[in-house]
Amino acid sequence: MKKGLLEKIKNTVSTLCKEANYGIREDIFEALCQAEKEEKEELPKFILSTLIENINISREEKIPVCQDTGMAEVFVEVGKGVKIEGILLKKNILEGVKEGYEEGNLRKSVVKDPLFSRKNTGDNTPPLIHLSFSPLLEKEIKIIVFPRGFGAENMGKVAMLNPQEGREGVKRFVLGAIREAGANPCPPIIVGIGIGGTMQTSMFLAKKALLRPIKIRNPHPKYALLEKELLKEINDLRIGAQGMGGMNTCLGVNIEHFPTHIAGLPLAVNISCYALREAQKVIRVSS
Repeated sequence: MKKGLLEKIKNTVSTLCKEANYGIREDIFEALCQAEKEEKEELPKFILSTLIENINISREEKIPVCQDTGMAEVFVEVGKGVKIEGILLKKNILEGVKEGYEEGNLRKSVVKDPLFSRKNTGDNTPPLIHLSFSPLLEKEIKIIVFPRGFGAENMGKVAMLNPQEGREGVKRFVLGAIREAGANPCPPIIVGIGIGGTMQTSMFLAKKALLRPIKIRNPHPKYALLEKELLKEINDLRIGAQGMGGMNTCLGVNIEHFPTHIAGLPLAVNISCYALREAQKVIRVSS
């Protein structure tokens, strides 16, 4: 990898860390505005309007939309014809996160030892890096920065269902997870669901599901129908905005799936608060 490309990757990650935290993803913002218009109860309607005002201030003044600016997850898609050195790629992504969180006045929330010392690393590193190869990109690298606040992340659930539990078992587990989470993940929420693979795969799929715009349904009609049904049934729980009731508990449900073993039905639920933050950019790699 050329030095110029490495510098570009570092600078891109740094910029995306700031961009992601200064506001929320546009499709989620549009859904939030629509929810505020449709909400009939006075208190949740006021809460939704306040959230929208807060987001607008964040965007205009370039300040974090939430005090929890998250643990940085970085998705890297490498296209055809790109030569890449993994160690250098990882190093420059790490440096980009460090720079972005420092320059952006973003809270550093990562602790080095998860169990014993719990000492803060001081720069929000290391990030979580997910590397994949894309046939859709030609001499390009796509970088997505996805900060994960832990008010919502803590509410995730994973289960290894019996295959006989099937579709209804999936619905029971998802609705139970949302009911148990209540107001903790700062609703209205977005729900990512992963089905299949192994236990590890299902949670990764649930995370990736959150990256899909909520207006785009799963291309498989049966999964698309399940997304639609779950969205309605989650909203029927009437947990509502910030747990104060009303029509809008959930703005979107996305499902991703993958083949699995004959003996299992891995299932994972990953929740995002209303402040789903994501920023991405495609870098052109010169010959």
